[in-house]
Amino acid sequence: MSAAAGTEIAWRARLDTPVRWAGAATGLTVNALVSFSADPDVDLLYGFPVFGLCVMAGVFTADVIARPSPGRLRVAEVTPRRIRDYLPRFLTAALATQAAVLLALLIVATATGSADADGRSGRALSVACPKGTQLLSPWPGPYYAWPALGGLALGTVACALLLRRVTARSGSDDQRRTSVRAAVGAWGVLVTAPLFAVSLTMGVVVLSLSCAGEMKDVAVWGLAVTALTAALTACHCLGVLLLPQAYIKARP
Repeated sequence: MSAAAGTEIAWRARLDTPVRWAGAATGLTVNALVSFSADPDVDLLYGFPVFGLCVMAGVFTADVIARPSPGRLRVAEVTPRRIRDYLPRFLTAALATQAAVLLALLIVATATGSADADGRSGRALSVACPKGTQLLSPWPGPYYAWPALGGLALGTVACALLLRRVTARSGSDDQRRTSVRAAVGAWGVLVTAPLFAVSLTMGVVVLSLSCAGEMKDVAVWGLAVTALTAALTACHCLGVLLLPQAYIKARP
């Protein structure tokens, strides 16, 4: 490798972390400056998927800039590399579980959603109580579910492509593990941020019900625990995303 090539690689590597931070900062800026609706709850349900996509875009851009594809000269390795060998097992399992919970909540919300007071479908929850029908909104039905599902789908595809790119290229195991952890952290934000928004919104609506008895208490506690777990996991994922080197020695 020539001195010029080595200098270029070192320069690109120094851009890695700042570009990842720029992605997260862009997501925060968009959420601060762009109003998705006059209803603050709608901003919550729409803003979190946008933030997650900005975070994933920052990680993908950082990897493209800092780790260019190798040239013609390749060195064959006897042992094939697999993506699962570099994934942080506990974090990946936790995020997969929370992604399943997010999908389950969105399915329930979509199935139970109804028209709101203005006749707009999929935006409210209608419950027949002894004192009359209670209509509560916003409810993360179809109208609000698509941004979360769309963002999760796009981010999952981007994460899979990034993991494949990182695993296939040349470099040290530490470099690959750092990049993989950053990608998983970004995907974690895409999962946990909408999960927090959806579970919090559903929890507020259920808490406002004037009936439902013990089932209401169980649902409120379950949604509260889900929202808290999602918030804590999101903070951890941001740490993994922005400072993946700090987790290199952690158990995979």
